[in-house]
Amino acid sequence: MRISAASFPLGRAAALLALAATACTAPRGITTSGKVTPQGEFRLAYNQGFNVGSAPLSKAGSAVKTAASQLGSQAARGDTVRYSGAVSNLQTAALAYLLDPLQPTADLSIRYGVVPRLDVGYKYAFGSHVFDTQYQLLGPTGSVENPDRDAAGGTTYASIGLQYAIQRAALPNLSFLTDVNNLLGISASRHDVLIPLTVSQSFGPEESIGAISYGAVYAHSWVSYGFTPSNLYNATGGSRLPALPRQSRNFSSYGLFLNLKLGYKYVYVVPAVSLYYQNYGDFTLLDGSTTSLSGVTFIPSLGLQFRIPNLSR
Repeated sequence: MRISAASFPLGRAAALLALAATACTAPRGITTSGKVTPQGEFRLAYNQGFNVGSAPLSKAGSAVKTAASQLGSQAARGDTVRYSGAVSNLQTAALAYLLDPLQPTADLSIRYGVVPRLDVGYKYAFGSHVFDTQYQLLGPTGSVENPDRDAAGGTTYASIGLQYAIQRAALPNLSFLTDVNNLLGISASRHDVLIPLTVSQSFGPEESIGAISYGAVYAHSWVSYGFTPSNLYNATGGSRLPALPRQSRNFSSYGLFLNLKLGYKYVYVVPAVSLYYQNYGDFTLLDGSTTSLSGVTFIPSLGLQFRIPNLSR
């Protein structure tokens, strides 16, 4: 079979988008600037990124992946699996991937300027629903077509935002995690609140040719999870382990971010990077023991933003 040079990149892009569509992680990359959407304007955007968490990387070594394949296959065949240290390690790895998956991310968003200095937005992240608002603390409130008299290249803007996300958390579509789920029967849900403080410097009046933005973000997450194992018995093999009742945990994250907005008037490319640290705390396992998780998350992304001006002004 021949594959043309033109079709191969397209096929890879389609595969990447399909993988991103399985992601159920709320987007935490900050791609907005300190200037909110001017009143009456719309902004549409698509972002493609990658969530790189140190917690799953540290908990999913080759030994864990081998154990996942062996024990998951036994559970899928209906064979008895005895509880062991390997099963504890699989639970820890699964929780790490639920909390901070190593996978592509993608989202589509729309923003609207409600009044001067305030806009609202909705973002769909292929499984996550995100609602947010942003209030401008500093800088003029004009638009590209109607710039404020104080607006110029290099003007400083600042804003504070509030983002709420809800999602049904799921493991990424990786073969060894499918084996883990065959054994443990994992289910989870998650709610996240983010509060970014953004400062930006305009390129051209009213960010007509873009901006550089940077800042800090605080996030708080609420996670509910449970295990419903199949054919998993205690260490002696004498009795089947019951399901773990639904557990609830919450934790804080602290982050920094940087993004660029580059274009002209109506279309902009937005490369961005965000970095978070979080101590997830202690999580209960099927045998009643606990495991502790913490880590750093690195989120690079590349987006495309479209500005729809307010033609009535």
